Amino acid sequence: MIIKIKKLNPEAKLPSYAHEGDAGLDLFSCEDKLIRAGTREIISTGIAMEYPKDYATLVWDKSGMAAKFGIKVLGGVFEHIYRGEYMIILLNTSHEDYQVKKGQKIAQLLVQPIAHAEIEEVEKLSESSRGEGRFGSTGLI
Repeated sequence: MIIKIKKLNPEAKLPSYAHEGDAGLDLFSCEDKLIRAGTREIISTGIAMEYPKDYATLVWDKSGMAAKFGIKVLGGVFEHIYRGEYMIILLNTSHEDYQVKKGQKIAQLLVQPIAHAEIEEVEKLSESSRGEGRFGSTGLI
């Protein structure tokens, strides 16, 4: 599969895989921006993309940023028909401000095939082993 990438900002870094076999492409910030504790900011990547029909891209956290600094990705589903800039919403869940630097890895992008479902309204759903079990229904330990 080929993903076409247009730089909207000449300083933008193209997404890349850090290691052979990685599932996610690293996305990079195209700006310096402070994310205050407990707030969210929209970060520019400076790129737009085009990829085949029946695929979508999903934006996920960088585990190191989440574990060390409490930085979480919000939103993050892009359809194949979108041609605008990839803007990444980052939430700072920590009690300390976090400084994003231009050129820094801020998220990872997974390219996924999409199955289109037909919707059928029914009066009853079939039984299952879980049923209507919710949060903690399989036990906490």
